[in-house]
Amino acid sequence: MTTQNPLQDLTGLTPFDRIEPAHVAPAINDLIARHQNAIDNATSAKDTPTWSSFVEPLNDIGEKLSRAWGVVSHLHSVMDTPEWREAYNANLPAITSHFSSLGQNLALFSRFKALRESSEFANLGVVRQRIINNELRDFRLSGAELPEDVKPRFKEIQEALAQLSAKFSENLLDATNAHAEWIESENDLAGIPEDVCIAAREAAQRDGKSGWKFTLQMPSYLPVMQYAENRGLRERLYRAHTTRASEIGKADHNKNGAQWNNTPLIVQILQLREEGV
Repeated sequence: MTTQNPLQDLTGLTPFDRIEPAHVAPAINDLIARHQNAIDNATSAKDTPTWSSFVEPLNDIGEKLSRAWGVVSHLHSVMDTPEWREAYNANLPAITSHFSSLGQNLALFSRFKALRESSEFANLGVVRQRIINNELRDFRLSGAELPEDVKPRFKEIQEALAQLSAKFSENLLDATNAHAEWIESENDLAGIPEDVCIAAREAAQRDGKSGWKFTLQMPSYLPVMQYAENRGLRERLYRAHTTRASEIGKADHNKNGAQWNNTPLIVQILQLREEGV
């Protein structure tokens, strides 16, 4: 008996405890293929599209793909191990390319327009009508009505933006994880809740150091900013937090942070967005 890929288990709550990076590629590749097959079937049909024959099958497999990738994105953001980062980045081009192509599929766009103009549309409920109208809006925003000679470049821009956005988030996370403020005197902890101080002491001990370690992670950062009487500690953490992954943060807070500077990425993202308008 073949064991189901847990990333494709939609029988209940997502089984996060069973999902591993190795499950990502098989699940995403299979769901993309199934979604593409449903799209091909929908666009090759000659009958008048209806909600039950056209929208429901597409929504069903499309939702499975979106849910699976949503789980992957979530795990990548909260469990940013090298294995999860590699799995996410390895599959990002395929998922981005698939949805970019979907948004420019004129045959599929035409089927949605035919349903919008059919006699059935007036008899559909408000929610279903909104879904169809939103689909038509999304096709237009995805470049479905662009001239054919422009569409390839638009698709390239969407894929490049996805890659740059992922790298931007990774740089921000790495810069966040890299920074720490070390406190050696207990007098400098005045006002900080006891449980936060205990966690800071344990964090320092895990690093083999004495004193207390405060970081830019929210469970450490927020209580310090809210309760600490030490203005110098608050200022240092605030400056570090607001300049993460920037040229200022690189210069002021860590000698090895040049690779996390997001400024060049911001320039590229803005240039691509301007070109894609």
